[in-house]
Amino acid sequence: MDHAMHHHTGAGHGAPPGATWSMAIRATLHCLLGCAVGEILGMAIGTSLMWGNVPTMALAIGLAFVFGYSFTLFAVVRAGVSPKAAVKIALAADTVSIAVMELVDNAIIALTPGAMDAELSEGLFWYALLGGFAVAFLVTTPVNKWMIGRGKGHAVVHAHH
Repeated sequence: MDHAMHHHTGAGHGAPPGATWSMAIRATLHCLLGCAVGEILGMAIGTSLMWGNVPTMALAIGLAFVFGYSFTLFAVVRAGVSPKAAVKIALAADTVSIAVMELVDNAIIALTPGAMDAELSEGLFWYALLGGFAVAFLVTTPVNKWMIGRGKGHAVVHAHH
């Protein structure tokens, strides 16, 4: 999601400016997109190579962070920020959101019986993965709202476009 597409809206219900549910949802969708690309790619690679659960999850989590950060990084650089400063902004903007997203998503996958042993062609693999994303979105959105309301997380990105 391009940060230039975000709308700056006033806050309601006594929250600081920018701490709206709409802003939190957009920030979480942005995070979810990066996490999903990395997570799906990592799970698909690990599963197709018949890796064990731990290396597959490690690859998926690592790639989720890489893609999550890169989406923000490229948007901020495109807005004219230097690459070095953009890395700092991406780390500040996305670390907590990605970490919560990955913790919840991977817990769902790990706790779903048979999901980690399912093949790419099995519905269980995809149901657990996509269900994990849905639950992670629901858990991460209030976290992002709280952080944005305090000028942290995704709010850091908005100072640069």
